[in-house]
This record gives sequence, structure tokens and C-alpha cells, in this order.
Amino acid sequence: METPSLTARPPVVPPVPAGKEVPFGVNEVRLSARQWLATLVILGLVALLTPRVWKRIQRFDTGPDYRIPYELSKDYWLYEQRLDQVAKPGAVIVLGDSVVWGEYVLPNGTLSHFLNQQTGQPDRFINGGINGLFPLAEEGLINYYSGPLRHQKVIVHCNLLWMTSPKADLSTEKEDQFNHSRLVPQFSPWIPCYKANANERLSTLVQREVGFLQWVGHLQNAYFGQKSILSWTLEDDGGNPPHYPNAYRNPLAQISLTVPSPPADDPQRGPKSPRHKAWSTDGQGTTRFEWVELDSSLQWQAFQRMIRQLRSRGNDVLVLLGPFNEHLLAEDNRPAYQKLRNGIAAWLAQNQIPVVVPEILPSELYADASHPLTEGYELLAKRIYSAENFRRWLE
Repeated sequence: METPSLTARPPVVPPVPAGKEVPFGVNEVRLSARQWLATLVILGLVALLTPRVWKRIQRFDTGPDYRIPYELSKDYWLYEQRLDQVAKPGAVIVLGDSVVWGEYVLPNGTLSHFLNQQTGQPDRFINGGINGLFPLAEEGLINYYSGPLRHQKVIVHCNLLWMTSPKADLSTEKEDQFNHSRLVPQFSPWIPCYKANANERLSTLVQREVGFLQWVGHLQNAYFGQKSILSWTLEDDGGNPPHYPNAYRNPLAQISLTVPSPPADDPQRGPKSPRHKAWSTDGQGTTRFEWVELDSSLQWQAFQRMIRQLRSRGNDVLVLLGPFNEHLLAEDNRPAYQKLRNGIAAWLAQNQIPVVVPEILPSELYADASHPLTEGYELLAKRIYSAENFRRWLE
């Protein structure tokens, strides 16, 4: 038997005659122009219809005093679905940051809950707050994820906490990490402390416009711990040596078709929580804030644009200015605060926007610079509801 030579040359493939097609290889598939068109149409329909169908098949339990769970604070797709549920004639949507959401209290201890209690209607005031929000991010939430909010009565909370320093205003040059960075303006107006690269900024702009990508973000937030499927799969348990509990799990098994609900008894919030306590035992204020001037404040400019956007959609807007904890201010820091508050109230009056400036709460009803405790929200709701201009706006 003849042994093949190691130096044998491979067989020579004859050239294909001109005008003759190259035969398909074993693993080669070629699509015609018509087939490519059909493929693109199918993919487009899948991308367009999947988020819409998902809203119908996914279970989303809410009920009285519902608020977006803390763990889903960045699930803006879900937030828009929530607005679509509640934006109906007669409902009043209360928009704002963690003061509206209720950082230290349970769902039945929030401002919207006690406003409902005042009216005797358990579902008239809707908690539209999101934890960790601020005007520059809230503007993006309104612009890109609040389409259902039209021809509605809307209360917008104005929190002066975001103008207590250039850092809080996001107007410092030094890079800073902050919540909800995908909601803030990516290019204009320019935010000096936001140092994201061009790729991250452009991907954010694309996600805002493409419903399918928003839906993908919802899956990551609701079912994969705010991570991509790849990051979830490679997540370790923090041990030494590390273990990877998700490495062999089926990602599809994580998708339960039910939006996760918040814990029934949140250990971080409510009267039984160790965090639910007064900010001070003696009520003596010594804090000095580096207040930002209104004319140069990025947060205030964003708040103004947000109000204009809401009104342009036919919404009837009322602004709640406060409740800020003035008790913690040093005496010499009060004039700057009062100047800022008066300037905001003057702009609202000039633009014929109803505003309620409630009386400061007792010191022991504040948990920090701007968040009331449960009893504080209850008293705040009573004072708001008793305000003549609020009742006139409401009725």
C-alpha cells in the first residue's frame, strides 16, 4: 500500500468559467434581495410588536398607594406603563424625587396616600415619584418616558435640595457619579461633571428612541438584578475562591412574566425602621449650604423646561415648593435660602403657575434636609389640602 507523501500538493481546483455561479459550500447560505427584504420585515415586526405584546401578557400588580419599587427605580419602561395605567380623567399625578416617593416611609405613609385620605378617594392622587430623581433627570423622564401624561392634573414637587451646592447642581467640573445618568441631557445642555464617553452617550440616545431596547432594559431590571444577561451569568457570590451560581442556570427561567413586587414589610422604611427617626434630638441647626444662584443653576433650568413641557401637552400643573427642613440651617444661611425660594415663587407667579408653599413642619417630623417622617407627610397633606389656591385648582 502506497504511503501518501507529506510533501504532496493539494489538488488544484479548476477556475470557474465566467458567467457561471459558484456552487454553495456546505455551511453557506445566500439570500436573494427579496429574501433579505423579508428577513428585515420580520425582524422589524418582532422588534415593534414584542414590547406591546409583553405589556399584555406580563402581570403587573399595583393596587392602592403603589409606587415603583426601589429596586426598579431605573426601569423607565415600566414607569411609562404605570403612567399608562393611571393617567385617566380625575386622577392627579404627583411627580418628584424621593420626597414624593417616600424615602423613609412605607407606601401608606407617603404624601399621595395622605392627600387621598383628605379627599376620601383612595386612588385620586397617584405616587409618580422615583427614588434618586432630580430635575435634570426628571426632565428626561418627562420627555422620553411619560408620553401618557397628557391633559392631566399634575403636581410637581420642587426640592431646593438640588441647589444646595454646585455638586448637587451637577455644575462642578470634577467628575461625579450620580443616579439616573441615562436620563440627563447627553450633549446639550452640557453637564460638566458628567464624563461619559461618546459611545455611552450615543447608546443612551438610541435607547430612548427604540422601544425594543427599552423593553430589553426592562427585562434586565426586573429579572436579572439590573444587569445584562452576560453580566448576570458571570456574577460571582463574593466568596474566596469565587463561585458563579448563575453560570449553568437557564436565563429564560428567570423571566416569570410577573413584575417583582416590593417587600410587604420593608426593613429600611416605615415607623419600625431604625432609619425612621428625627434628624436631630435638639433641633438646633448649624448647616451652611453653598447655595447656587438661580440664574446659573442647571437643576433650576431643567425644572423650568420640564414645567413648560408638561404644560405644552395640555397638563394642568401645580408646583409644591417644599417642604424643606429650615430647622437645620445656620442662622446666617437662611437669607440665601429665602432669596432662592422667593425667586422660584416669583417665576411661577410670573408664568401663572399655581404654587403651594406649605408652612415649615415641626423639627421632629423631618428625617433629614427634605424628607418628612410619616406624621410629617400626614400634616403636610392637611396643610396642602387646606390651602385655598390648592382647593381652587383641584376643584
